[in-house]
Amino acid sequence: MFVMDKIDKIIKQWNTERPDLDVSAMQLIGRIKRINEHLGKGMGKTFAEHGLNFASFDVLATLRRSGPPHALSPNELLGTMMITSGTMTNRVDQLVKAGLVNRIPNPNDGRGFIVSLTEAGFSLVDKAVTAHVSTQTTLTSGLSAEDQQQLNSLLSKFLSGFEE
Repeated sequence: MFVMDKIDKIIKQWNTERPDLDVSAMQLIGRIKRINEHLGKGMGKTFAEHGLNFASFDVLATLRRSGPPHALSPNELLGTMMITSGTMTNRVDQLVKAGLVNRIPNPNDGRGFIVSLTEAGFSLVDKAVTAHVSTQTTLTSGLSAEDQQQLNSLLSKFLSGFEE
């Protein structure tokens, strides 16, 4: 049984109003955009339950998954997060104020520093990432394991076209 979603309705309208346009790309992009919005809402709720937002979770999770000593230079953080240095400085400042990370002198560069997780930051991100994975599992549960694997493969192929 086929159920029309909002994107189908939009495409139907464009096909009526502008039958000369091939709007198939609009279908794909529209659905990706709408799915991203729904996923963002679901994950945002989980982060908020832990007193975090996407930005703070991103920094803490990057430090946590880097392995011991759970510390990276600002440049290493920037390389994995695809944000500007100004944005990174602001994120780190907020996390320092919250007691979740420390800035420690970089032993390899007397002018620089390393961002490291505090015990509180480590504990919080471990709890948050456990909940985050559970949320992601719930959010993707509408697809079978086979469908998830197929979609993941297609999205990887699509994404690699932008990132090569």
